[in-house]
Amino acid sequence: MQLGMVGLGRMGANIVRRLLRAGHECVVFDLNPANVQELAAEGATGAASLDEVVQRLRPPRAAWVMVPAGPPTEQTVLALAKRMAAGDILIDGGNSYYKDDVRRARLLKERSIDYVDVGTSGGVWGLERGYCLMIGGDPSVVTRLGPIFEALAPGQGDLAPVLGRDGCAGTAAQGYLHCGPAGAGHFVKMIHNGIEYGLMQAYAEGFDILRQANAGEMPEQFRYDLDVADIAELWRRGSVVGSWLLDLTASALAENPDLTEYTGFVQDSGEGRWTIMAAVEEAVPADVLSAALYTRFRSRHEHTFAEKLLSAMRHKFGGHVERPAGG
Repeated sequence: MQLGMVGLGRMGANIVRRLLRAGHECVVFDLNPANVQELAAEGATGAASLDEVVQRLRPPRAAWVMVPAGPPTEQTVLALAKRMAAGDILIDGGNSYYKDDVRRARLLKERSIDYVDVGTSGGVWGLERGYCLMIGGDPSVVTRLGPIFEALAPGQGDLAPVLGRDGCAGTAAQGYLHCGPAGAGHFVKMIHNGIEYGLMQAYAEGFDILRQANAGEMPEQFRYDLDVADIAELWRRGSVVGSWLLDLTASALAENPDLTEYTGFVQDSGEGRWTIMAAVEEAVPADVLSAALYTRFRSRHEHTFAEKLLSAMRHKFGGHVERPAGG
């Protein structure tokens, strides 16, 4: 299948690479010509402008936008829509606010252009591991894009469905899912990232307590000099708190148990805030997720080991580079 990709950052470029490996054809564009040239050398078709992207795609076209959420995505989607025709598909694979998806889908529908939102999880590891895809849009359009999603998703691999799901139809066990109409994909991804904040915060606080077990505030008989790197490695094996985030935590601690390369300054990318906004709108209590978000706000003023560990996890799973120590 042929797909246009606009935006060749960490995620966009590796999505193209994974599609090329699966035999798909990609027409690529980025504001940085060097990124286009790099992927053209790997087999993609380079384009020097949005006009050229649309010209090189065969109708009915499908173009995927992978640029920062907010104004960059809005501007790119609208610019592409002006150049596309009825029956074409525009895909937003970034981290857009789901209400923006609903609005854009209605706007493009007036021109008979289909809009699909794809919440994409996998970070810098997606090229090898595959991407978990949460998809919103018209069912027939999502089905038409099925070969793309199938190529990007991890597939079932060695991970069997949980008990009770044997024989269940659908694609969830393959790593991609049509969640509902426009906006549903990014809504599910929003909650996914809100939960991610809470999980990361729990690990960070727990390891901070372990690290401080020999603090002077503790009576001497209750002090323990614990190796947090060893404990992280231990918990990866047979523990109920095992996860990919713990794997990444163990990797960061093995490299530097004191995390001296991190300041503890932790950004939030928007989804955590939107998750709390949705909780307020639905009158759903979200104590843990709210606290995790507020901790990130506080991290920009004072930094603890827990916040350094949050920075380390973000760097490990997503390649997110935050303010360096001493910088």
